[in-house]
Amino acid sequence: MKHVGHFIKAQSLEEFGISGEGTIHWNLSTPELYTAALTRNEGKLIHLGPLAVDTGKYTGRSPSDKFVVKDAQSENRVDWGKVNQPMTPGHFAQLQKDMLEHTKGKTLYIQDVFVGTHPKFRVPVRVITEFAWHNLFVRNMFVRPTRRAQEKHEPVYTIIDLPSFKADPAKHGTRTDTVIALNVSEKLVLIGATEYAGEMKKSAFSLMNYELPARDVMPMHCSANVGPDNEVAVFFGLSGTGKTTLSATNDRTLIGDDEHGWSDEGVFNFEGGCYAKIEHLNAQAEPEIYQTTRRFGSILENVVLDPETMHVNLDDTSKTQNTRAAYPISHISNASPVGYAGHPSNIIFLTADAFGVLPPIAKLSKEQAMYYFLSGYTAKLAGTERGVNEPKATFSACFGSPFMPLKPVVYGELLVKKIQEHTTDVWLVNTGWTGGPYGTGQRMPIAYTRAIINSALEHRLDKVTFDSNNLFGLAIPETCPGVPAEVLNPRNTWQDKAAYDAQALNVAKMFVENFKAFEAEVSDNVKQSGPRLEPVA
Repeated sequence: MKHVGHFIKAQSLEEFGISGEGTIHWNLSTPELYTAALTRNEGKLIHLGPLAVDTGKYTGRSPSDKFVVKDAQSENRVDWGKVNQPMTPGHFAQLQKDMLEHTKGKTLYIQDVFVGTHPKFRVPVRVITEFAWHNLFVRNMFVRPTRRAQEKHEPVYTIIDLPSFKADPAKHGTRTDTVIALNVSEKLVLIGATEYAGEMKKSAFSLMNYELPARDVMPMHCSANVGPDNEVAVFFGLSGTGKTTLSATNDRTLIGDDEHGWSDEGVFNFEGGCYAKIEHLNAQAEPEIYQTTRRFGSILENVVLDPETMHVNLDDTSKTQNTRAAYPISHISNASPVGYAGHPSNIIFLTADAFGVLPPIAKLSKEQAMYYFLSGYTAKLAGTERGVNEPKATFSACFGSPFMPLKPVVYGELLVKKIQEHTTDVWLVNTGWTGGPYGTGQRMPIAYTRAIINSALEHRLDKVTFDSNNLFGLAIPETCPGVPAEVLNPRNTWQDKAAYDAQALNVAKMFVENFKAFEAEVSDNVKQSGPRLEPVA
């Protein structure tokens, strides 16, 4: 096997089981990976320098094809079920053997990186990919070591990503030929038969979510930024709810856009890059993210191009509504150079309510924080997963259930503990619909959402009057700078008040039904902090 590149450790790789007549490229730079991807026809160089790629038939994650190995270490810790499907050690061993055999004679690309920006909590990872552009994705999304650190890099986790490998359900215990298999004991991830690069990112996140609670670190599916006053804000939410957009503002320093840990030293980013949804991206509304789609080093997934000018059309979603840009966080002009800061003063739960019944902002008690964190209510937006073509109401515990190996209450209790320790304010913010449900109402104007969040972060809501006389018992501010008063109470935005009441009662019942899964594990105060299940006049 031929080894080329930087900081080569061929012996350790061959001991791992990868050998043969192929070529291994180690830690190539961004220009080198561009050259490889273009030479191999994996992508196209487009106007102003980004690399445009297609991810094949899978333009989103494949959650039904994700498995966790069930063994002595994981059996009593993992929350087994639809999200964390068990795979036997025997099936994983056979899968690993067959995937390593599949690498023989192939050209492979390796990046040695870190997950985690904070030196005390970062984890060294080795990612082995079949595609050059997948290796560039890894280089963009994970934390790049310094030259000195890379020379000493000893991986704790390994991710092997082979889109051309197809699993055999009978032989490997999978559902289809696509597989994402996590072995937390061996700290190994195997990915096959999908070209969607986001599987690598979320697999690393899942491993961190398994490891960190034991170190009293709260892993969070969130974005985070810090203001000029050094006050940190954390934004929880599923993909498409606004984590990236709302945290990337020119008046606050971006810590990260998607995955963080909250340790006894503060908040730190897991990643070294951003993975932003870019369909219908607007230069005026989202200038920081928009400019990343026009820079060398960025990867644009599944976008439509003008074949003559090679300009990208971000309004054309004919390929998928999950068009994305993967870029190093340094592409954001005001990103933190270190990727960590202090403890959060404010936590914001972002939800895209497709039914249009939740307020644009509400302040939560610590019991409500636990309730709504465990509920994780939002709309699953089109394109984020295969088969989702329009917004659909969903409950995703911890605002990230697909990536949480442990029981949700473990994360919830850790979050509330830290909220209490640091007197953090918690807010529920609806970035979804107002004036009616999806199809009738309109999406909450981003200008209103920004004004609402700025008011919360700048303490301009500290002295306003709040009204809790609603079905959900949520404390809704009666006034907010920059937002019409009638918008703050969702019932006022509906022409048909009876229709609102009926819709709100329906959503409230959904909350109560969903929360039954947690009732045995939480206090009575938490159970009673949910909807009241009675219409409010």
